[in-house]
Amino acid sequence: MVDFLAENNLCGQAVLRIVSRGNAIIAELLRLSEFIPAVFRLKDKSDQQKYGDIICDFSYFKGPEYYDSKLEAKPDLQDLDDEFRENNLEILSRFYLAFESVHKYIVDLTRYLDDLYEGVYIQQTLETVLLNEDGKQLLCEALYLYGVMLLVIDQKMEGEVRERMLVSYYRYSAARSSADSNLDDICKLLRSTGYSSQSGAKRPANYPESYFQRVPISSTFISMVIGRLRSDDIYNQVSAYPLPEHRSTALANQAAMLYVCLYFIPSILQTQQAKMREIVDKYFPDNWVISVYMGITVNLVEAWEPYKAAKIALNYTLDSANIREQASRYSVSMEGLRPQIQQLLKEGFLREEIILDNVPKLLNCLRDCNVSIRWLMLHTADSAYDPNNKRLRQIKDQVINDSKYNPKILFQVLLDTAQFEFTLKEMFKKMLSEKQLKWESYRAEGSERMTELAEVFSGVKPLTRVEKNENLQAWFREISKQIESLNYEDSTAAGRKTVQLIQALVEVQEFHQLESNLQVCQFLADTRKFLHQMIRTINIKEEVLITMQIVGDLSYAWQIIDSFTSIMQESIRVNPSMVTKLRATFLKLASALDLPLLRINQANSPDLLSVSQFYSGELVTYVRKVLQIIPESMFTSLAKIIKLQIHAIMEVPTRLDKDKLKDYAQLGARYEVAKLTHAISIFTEGILMMKTTLVGIIKVDPKQLLEDGIRKELVRRVAYALHKGLIFNPKAKTSELMPKLKEMAATMDGFYRSFEYIQDYVSIYGLKIWQEEVSRIINYNVEQECNSFLRTKIQDWQSVYQSTHIPIPKFPAVDESATFIGRLCREILRITDPKATCYMDQLNTWYDLKTHQEVTNNRLFSEIQDTLGTFGLNGLDRLLCFMMVKELQNFLSVFQKTILRDKAMVDVFKAMLSAVNPVKGIVANASKGYANAVAKTQKIWGPYLESIMKVGQMQILRQQIANELNYSCKFDSKHLAAALENLNKSLLADIEAHYQDPSLPYPKEDNNLLYEITASLEAAGIHNPLNKIYITTKRLPYVISSICCRSTLQPSASLTSSLLYVVDLLYNQAPPLRHLFYML
Repeated sequence: MVDFLAENNLCGQAVLRIVSRGNAIIAELLRLSEFIPAVFRLKDKSDQQKYGDIICDFSYFKGPEYYDSKLEAKPDLQDLDDEFRENNLEILSRFYLAFESVHKYIVDLTRYLDDLYEGVYIQQTLETVLLNEDGKQLLCEALYLYGVMLLVIDQKMEGEVRERMLVSYYRYSAARSSADSNLDDICKLLRSTGYSSQSGAKRPANYPESYFQRVPISSTFISMVIGRLRSDDIYNQVSAYPLPEHRSTALANQAAMLYVCLYFIPSILQTQQAKMREIVDKYFPDNWVISVYMGITVNLVEAWEPYKAAKIALNYTLDSANIREQASRYSVSMEGLRPQIQQLLKEGFLREEIILDNVPKLLNCLRDCNVSIRWLMLHTADSAYDPNNKRLRQIKDQVINDSKYNPKILFQVLLDTAQFEFTLKEMFKKMLSEKQLKWESYRAEGSERMTELAEVFSGVKPLTRVEKNENLQAWFREISKQIESLNYEDSTAAGRKTVQLIQALVEVQEFHQLESNLQVCQFLADTRKFLHQMIRTINIKEEVLITMQIVGDLSYAWQIIDSFTSIMQESIRVNPSMVTKLRATFLKLASALDLPLLRINQANSPDLLSVSQFYSGELVTYVRKVLQIIPESMFTSLAKIIKLQIHAIMEVPTRLDKDKLKDYAQLGARYEVAKLTHAISIFTEGILMMKTTLVGIIKVDPKQLLEDGIRKELVRRVAYALHKGLIFNPKAKTSELMPKLKEMAATMDGFYRSFEYIQDYVSIYGLKIWQEEVSRIINYNVEQECNSFLRTKIQDWQSVYQSTHIPIPKFPAVDESATFIGRLCREILRITDPKATCYMDQLNTWYDLKTHQEVTNNRLFSEIQDTLGTFGLNGLDRLLCFMMVKELQNFLSVFQKTILRDKAMVDVFKAMLSAVNPVKGIVANASKGYANAVAKTQKIWGPYLESIMKVGQMQILRQQIANELNYSCKFDSKHLAAALENLNKSLLADIEAHYQDPSLPYPKEDNNLLYEITASLEAAGIHNPLNKIYITTKRLPYVISSICCRSTLQPSASLTSSLLYVVDLLYNQAPPLRHLFYML
């Protein structure tokens, strides 16, 4: 019969592809659950007020016309709706595809079952497939995975959130108009169940069985699957756990599948006591907390509470005496196993001979350790017990007391077991790879010994007092040939024959009285030893490794392990070399990847890479989280070092009197610095002891891990310092800006000095890391601040500055600004407000209009340069650009509303234009004409003036920033400044030459040179903000007239120049060629 999973078996391949897709869908759902846009939760009042009218649940479908008409009635709401669609359609589409794939999965499974019933697959029916071992496993998995999908969706994505996302997708996408869209079916399947994963939330009635029955599945298929799960050992796991006490552990995966599948026929849970008693006696006689899929734990006490038959059947397991018995058993087991494992891990104890002679004993020890760890981790896990449930609290307390549970001891046993398992596996793999080579070398040695003995008894080869014996000579030659004829390929026959040869060698020594000759005895003993080694070597089987893999499964702890993170970190902090043992634990945890990847791999699915990357990435993220304690500890020591260097240790002058040498020695402080530095180097050494490790499909390099950890801690501390240090009180009498900038500069200098100090001790490029991470922090904050000016926001997962492994933290806003860079910019705008201050261009200084006191000067920008560096000034400049664009757009909007759409105003300006024409002539009756125009246009000047002054203020600030950037670039990097200036001039000359003679070359559209050099020029301050084009517009009438009117109303040279700048900006449709370099 053809193998069920063979490529030419259509029936097997079809169900294998379905199961493979099921595992991939669950991985996608888990991945997406971390990217649910927070706005769909509508938790904040601000979100509810802003988006409440455009985010709807399924109540939308009762009256879509009502909701749509409400949007159309309010242009602002419609605009917000369009903006929301642009920002969220991409992620909504991804979620919808995942939801659709769940529905498609169950539809495909139902279709496959129909094909089986209808005889589409020749000689295959549901019964025959369930008789096949692979077929039975796949059909059980197919139903189980569908149940897991539904549970994962409900646990990770709240019902209301799902509904809001589906409605939003329906409104924004083209799916609503597609004829083949199954959106209705998806909505029916995934509508809210009322379930909440929050602690203490009430469980909905008939949950989850009513949820599982939303798409009908063949009841015959479900009952046959449950029948197989009840009666068979479908994965043949019992062979790996021969002891009867371990049976529930052996069948744990099957028990999880049965738990999920029972919800498809809730009548068994509710009324069929005999079946439930059978299930509990087989699968749950000594356990009540199970791992459903990749560490998702379920407590049966709570899960089966609403079901009468299940609850009664579980009562014996939950009897106080049984709980005490099980807890005590594992307590005793842990006490005995701990010293046993430590003995096995002693240096040099696990040798090849020991392993070969004691394989069963070592495997038994591994089984006992893993079973005990599994039971204790599951039954003491906080996530398995609802603290609001009194009965669960009592059970947990009893387990902890009776098992004498100590998380540190359990963690230590887990570490030792993982290390022992890893060492044993590695040695066994090595022995397996060298098996044939060693066996053949032992055979050659044994044959050679027999040949030498034959020569000894021939009388030719001299050996002390050995007489010639032709019979023995012939016999030993024959034995030599027999040993030589042993065949490695036929291991069974070779093993049997080897035993006979050993027996023959024992007998020849006894019957021929050879004991008297020590040399002959030694030869015989050596040969017997080689033959024994051949038997032991031939018995090295791959089955032992498979058993170790099954026994060492840690997938149940995929989520629970997080509760041990603090213990792991404390162990590393005390003893950094602990990292080597943790490496084995992480590799043991990586075995959990086999569960979801097995079927994907068998089906040769293209999803293999993405699913592997997801689970491997999750595990690597956890490894980083645990090992982050090393950079944290390093930075704590570093802070103490910097404090000592700044406040305690005096800087030694170039010339020093010998009398003062003792004062400057400061031995105590310097010893403390040396001690702290040594501690830092020990931490570094600890993480570097962890060799390069393949975790799933991701290679983890300890040096890179250390550098990423240092970067992460640096980012966390610097971002927090900037957030806390740059908060200003707008009501303060004197501005806090300069004092806070000085304080912040000292803090940043402390971080910088500490990095400079430590880089050699931890072997990293300190300056490179510092510049990269500080620039990333500032650019990310500028990007987030500029989001408020953008219609299409840049989300965290789209940002080039945000990172998964080295995330930049986000802090809640303390005022209208989203980040520290926004607060800094608005504080500068506040203290240089043109309504309250006057800017003197010759002095580069702002003065208070009332007191005539200096408010600030260009030193402010030097201070920002010292605090935030070039990146900070550049970011501030970019933010001011966005603010100016917004102001200019507001100005245009006001101009359109107050002048162009107001007939009376248009008439006033028409009259004004006719009165002042021709421009070169003298205006007749000027005072009366201007006064009349000013009186009629009085109401427009307030907002008009405010916009113009704001733009002028920000232009002045941009000029000051450009000056500071240019000065610092020429001072710190004069060659770069000169190169940029020359390149800029030469490019401009070439472009101007092209416009004079079009035959000369000009950069093509796909050439990014102009755009790329613009960024460098702006960073070096080689640009003129006054020549920059911020927005483009059609030619606006009456702008000159309005300026003239305003000038007569309040003749101010500075104001008029600002107004004329804006006019030039708005009118200029053919800017000089140099403007190409400054376009946004």
